[in-house]
Amino acid sequence: MHTTYLKRRAQRRSDVRQDGRMAAADPLVEAMAEVDRHLAEGGWDHPVRLYAMVRTADLLASEPALADTLGLPKAPAADALTAVEQDPLPDGVALDEWLAGIAWPDEVLGCALSQEVLTLPPSVEADLPDDGDAVAWAASHPLRREVRMLVGVLRNGSRNATLRVRSNDATADDVVSGPDLVPLLADALAATLAE
Repeated sequence: MHTTYLKRRAQRRSDVRQDGRMAAADPLVEAMAEVDRHLAEGGWDHPVRLYAMVRTADLLASEPALADTLGLPKAPAADALTAVEQDPLPDGVALDEWLAGIAWPDEVLGCALSQEVLTLPPSVEADLPDDGDAVAWAASHPLRREVRMLVGVLRNGSRNATLRVRSNDATADDVVSGPDLVPLLADALAATLAE
């Protein structure tokens, strides 16, 4: 994935603001924007993170002190969501296997997952070594780009994804968001919500 492509795509989308963030249109987008800000403040090189999306009003009803602790409004919008980080991916377990074993309780209206990946332009695929460690090769390639994917889904079928491309210099990361950016991961997350 190339930075200029992401910028052009964001400029063509009517629902993406100048800074690359989605215009706040629904509770999932707003909750994911908050998670993305939190992750961006923490920098890069983090493991996979999984979040349960719960109704903020329900969370505060069961834990009133959280309003002050988390800086949440004491009377949130009825459809506002809060992301609650879950236990990390266990060592040695593949992401798809981990997700296949998750079944959320009814109180969880959705979920989101953050994963950092390396991408390379299609022009270098022919150079990929047949033997050896492809990940190590990609990690040392001068054209590699680091991308943080944040994908979220709700039980009602809503989906959103944010891709943040790590900057190679002092400029801000490139960010683009939309409902259809990482469909396979969104499908896997939706399967964890199936009844």
